[in-house]
Amino acid sequence: MQKRDFNKFLMAAGAMGLLDLNLGITLAHGQTRGGTLNSIVQPEPPILNLAISQLTPTQMVAGKIFLSLLTYDTNLKPLPSLAKSWTISPDGKTYTFNLERNVKWHDGKPLTADDVLYTVKEFLPVTHPRAKALFGRCESITAPDPYTVVFKLQQPFAPFIGAFDISNLPVMPKHVYAGTDVTKNPANLAPIGSGPFKLKEWVRGSHIHLVRNDEYFKPGLPYLDAIIYRVVPDGASRALALENGTVQLTQWTDLELFDAQRLGKKSNLAVTTKGYEYFAPIMWLEINNRTAPLNDKRFRQAVMHAIDRNFIKDKILYGFGKVATGPVNSKTKYYEPNVRKYDFSIEKAKALLDEMGLKPDDKGIRARVKLPVSPYGEMVQRSCEYIRQCLAKVGIAVTLESTDPGSYTQRISNWDYDMNLSWLYQFGDPALGVTRNYVSSNIRKILFTNTVGYSNPEVDRIAEAAAVEIDEAKRGALYSQMQKLIVEDVPIAWLVEMEFPTIYDKRIQNLVTTAIGIHESFDTVSFKA
Repeated sequence: MQKRDFNKFLMAAGAMGLLDLNLGITLAHGQTRGGTLNSIVQPEPPILNLAISQLTPTQMVAGKIFLSLLTYDTNLKPLPSLAKSWTISPDGKTYTFNLERNVKWHDGKPLTADDVLYTVKEFLPVTHPRAKALFGRCESITAPDPYTVVFKLQQPFAPFIGAFDISNLPVMPKHVYAGTDVTKNPANLAPIGSGPFKLKEWVRGSHIHLVRNDEYFKPGLPYLDAIIYRVVPDGASRALALENGTVQLTQWTDLELFDAQRLGKKSNLAVTTKGYEYFAPIMWLEINNRTAPLNDKRFRQAVMHAIDRNFIKDKILYGFGKVATGPVNSKTKYYEPNVRKYDFSIEKAKALLDEMGLKPDDKGIRARVKLPVSPYGEMVQRSCEYIRQCLAKVGIAVTLESTDPGSYTQRISNWDYDMNLSWLYQFGDPALGVTRNYVSSNIRKILFTNTVGYSNPEVDRIAEAAAVEIDEAKRGALYSQMQKLIVEDVPIAWLVEMEFPTIYDKRIQNLVTTAIGIHESFDTVSFKA
């Protein structure tokens, strides 16, 4: 590293208040217990309650503070968390969870089945994009005793056992939220969870400091003393922070991918793309289906033809990914490859727009659209700029609009956009993470629902039939049919199945152990002695 680069970083760190914190690893020598893990959070989350905000930065930090009933291994098989054991009835309709008995909230109150009932029945239906589709299938949700929760389904729902991770069911403290407006409760900024780490301080624009929960229910855990998530808006400074050891962990889009390639080769660092299996995200361009000319599927088909998705994969994502063909990631169950193909073709795009009667004006413009640019790093900005250039070649003028996390969330939630570059999680099964974006019943003013307003009664029918079908072959046939219909309608322009590099100091142990990767609780993460 050149001296002027290091000095530049020190100046930036001073401006952000980072020099007042412990920079680097603090270890109890000769022990696996102890140490402070320094990481990046980018952008800074708006709140720290993932029952309200499903944005990646919130999930990443709050996953250490809150817990759910289960977690999942890299083959998507369930593992214990707040639930130490569970049973499924032979008819596939009753799920019984036995809770750990010595779990406490960070304020010392006991966590019981009453908290789970409150979360599922009262909290999540108000705030969560998937709660209605998941837990609305229950005939009843009861607690026969303080440490047992029973979900009884109206009819079998094959992927239901996969619905109990931290992003789908973060258990909330009833005594903190009951009787309040949960979206405005002060605990959203100063969370009271049950996880291995609790919030010590959150200095806006600087850092989020988590410390060990000494009352954690798992004996001897967590190993770490603390985790500090640093807010570093500049991509070059984030790369420099990892390179010089100021931080020991980066994930998701923290680094420019060319920096990820370079730094992943350093002898003191390790890189993995594991830990994203549960999410299997697809980068896509949401298209508001409500307003002309975007409500004409020929317009949306033209958009698909106009964008060179291989260029995005190779030149913007540096090969971290695969060109997407439709709504289901090829790593997710029931992927159907034999759908309508949209090759990169300016001629085909123009022909579709001509067919619609969208003739270019004297400036060559056929239509004007607005695209809010989410604040998720330079990769997003470059992708949006490239999309603007691609669509300009067929006469679609795109205005890019800068946003912050709060305004971005509000605009997309309120359907106040024409196009929106995003990526959403698949959660291991189409019934959990895919159909929520396409069924009419989930057209809601909540982020990560069917915010594009797509409605096709046949897709609705097939999605519901597939969700309750317990025969694997029949489920596959239904999802195949559904994908073909959706790809023909193009409610969303699917771009790339994304892969993300997690880069970390080789002294870190047990970092990625499940399919939810760095969103895990980190209760067994430690530094090599």
